Amino acid sequence: MQHGDISGIVIEEAIEIHRALGPGLFESVYETVLAGRLEARVLTVQRQVPVPIIFDDQVFEAAFKVDILVENTLVLEIKAVETLSKAHAKQVITYLRLMKQPVGLLLNFSCATMVEGIRRIVNNHLTA
Repeated sequence: MQHGDISGIVIEEAIEIHRALGPGLFESVYETVLAGRLEARVLTVQRQVPVPIIFDDQVFEAAFKVDILVENTLVLEIKAVETLSKAHAKQVITYLRLMKQPVGLLLNFSCATMVEGIRRIVNNHLTA
């Protein structure tokens, strides 16, 4: 399955969850429900995936945790904030670089509509 197909399913489910539950819940609630919906769509889903960082030839395990990793390739960062900041996008970019993944979605469930809360983040720094 390609990134576009996976992203499409994630976005469909996020919109449906937002319609049903609305804004105002904790991020962990949206994460739990979205993971369950994606698993029901027969996608491989991992939650709170540890991301190590290598610095100065030392490995620091679980320096970060990705909210959801879908099909071992799509990074999802779940937010429930009034406004997304540049720092939120930078967080996803950092995850993508450390995990050597091409694309991620930043999903903010606190917007009036889910479409307003979706940001696609591309890793332009992949190395061969």
